[in-house]
Amino acid sequence: MQLHQLKRAHAHRKTKRVARGGKRGKTAGRGTKGQKARAGHRLRPELRDIIKKYPKHRGYRFKSIETKPTPINLDLIEATFGDGDAVNPESLLAKKLIKKDGGRMRKVKILGTGKLSKKITLSGCLVSASAKAAIEASGGTIVSK
Repeated sequence: MQLHQLKRAHAHRKTKRVARGGKRGKTAGRGTKGQKARAGHRLRPELRDIIKKYPKHRGYRFKSIETKPTPINLDLIEATFGDGDAVNPESLLAKKLIKKDGGRMRKVKILGTGKLSKKITLSGCLVSASAKAAIEASGGTIVSK
């Protein structure tokens, strides 16, 4: 068999081209207006509409979200730590009060909600003014980096 002797299994059939004259004038069977009536129409993915409705955050790759510290209240420290214990991000992680964020340690801020009666040594954390007063009143110390 030679190349010029090959024949199709099915006869060649031209695809229908709408809006090119003939029996389908004006809208050419596409209805009127809208996304499907346009030339080269492709339906817009629904997922894109969902994504576009979400609010955008300032900054490249939304780094503004990551900088917020994890809040820890004094009553939580009172319940989990003993007298004279060291409170820092590592010890909070060990007691499962905070989690790592993508393999990195999160910033921690100690807030003054609750009462503290134990002497603790606080280091590596941000402290609110009311929490600082409560820690120092109970005989604890705050070590700044």
